[in-house]
Amino acid sequence: MPITSSATTYGAVTKAFHWLTALLILANLPLGWFAAEMAEEIAATGGSEAQVARAALLFSIHKTTGVAVFFVALLRILWALTQTKPGLLNGDRPLEAFAAECVHWLLYGALVAVPLSGWVHHAATTGFAPIWWPFGQGLPFVPKSEALSEIAATLHFVFVLVLAGALGAHIAGALKHHFIDGDATLRRMLPGGGAAQPTARQPGHALPFVAALVIWAAALGGAGALGWFAKPAADTRPALAAVQSDWTVQEGRLAITVRQMGSEVTGGFADWTAGIAYSELPDTEGRHGTVEVVVAIPSLTLGSVTSQAMGRDFFNAEEHPTATFKADLLASEGGHVARGTLTIKGLSVPVEMPFALAIEGDTARASGGLAVDRRDFGIGMGMQDAGQLGFDVGISFDLVAQRGG
Repeated sequence: MPITSSATTYGAVTKAFHWLTALLILANLPLGWFAAEMAEEIAATGGSEAQVARAALLFSIHKTTGVAVFFVALLRILWALTQTKPGLLNGDRPLEAFAAECVHWLLYGALVAVPLSGWVHHAATTGFAPIWWPFGQGLPFVPKSEALSEIAATLHFVFVLVLAGALGAHIAGALKHHFIDGDATLRRMLPGGGAAQPTARQPGHALPFVAALVIWAAALGGAGALGWFAKPAADTRPALAAVQSDWTVQEGRLAITVRQMGSEVTGGFADWTAGIAYSELPDTEGRHGTVEVVVAIPSLTLGSVTSQAMGRDFFNAEEHPTATFKADLLASEGGHVARGTLTIKGLSVPVEMPFALAIEGDTARASGGLAVDRRDFGIGMGMQDAGQLGFDVGISFDLVAQRGG
């Protein structure tokens, strides 16, 4: 078998790329579907530890294989650019030949677009299932952005549909050639398959390429018309009530960090209030003031596991929509400490949060954090393997507040 291709036969390298790509795609398409179905079930029910582990395993295999498909596709395309392409055996049937060329252009585009869009989706979000290659958890020029992640996920789904359609047409065409036409189109791609003389008439490349672009545009346009790219509906959750405070927060961030599958996942709460009373001079009990923070749990974003975090086994946001931190503000050797009680899901735990504070005139800047054990608040009790979901949860804040508001 020749290594390179000719006008009448495919070479060994081309055949190897063809069948390796086919194997990877035919394995990865159903794998991705099963993983997505399992993730939806977990999001709806909370899922058991075994279910989450199984879904994470499937997604990791799917993502890792997808990255392999991307690089195999690039190598295949680069190799094809150096090779003579064997002519079609049915070039004298213009419609069939045109369709075959168009499908080939669709397949080449999908082989790059499908894994790349999935990779961007993974890189733009955090959490759940890592890629097993020693690279690729992030991508250059791809920021952590839930909006970008959602767009990439939608593109990935649209591209998969195009790939599945083109792949089905490609397989159907090959079977027609073999069983109905009785020609060597399929056989010459098989290992050991020989040469076959193409017809004198062959289709051009320009029109099938344009047709493939039209199909891509139609797929994206159809997805847009169906609202798949629509912005999320405006948040209709009632905002937390305003609070009376000696210091009014002008800007701030309240974040949590968990460790899942060996990787850190950081998220934040968009809606929280802080009632702060603080004086540079302590009272008779050594207190500089008090703070009460109320957090809207449904305002949390936590990468790809946001929906799961809202579930009954975790924050159970439907029944416990807020968490509260009440504390006295005290001076300490290292700076300051907020000593009080953190209440989540109706369970209160005494905590101490060290924080740094700098006051200039009527402007205060503060930042600090602490770690809590999620099990103390009945969070994720079905997840008892710290390798899957760590027990410690980091809570951190930074804010700028104005005296008197």
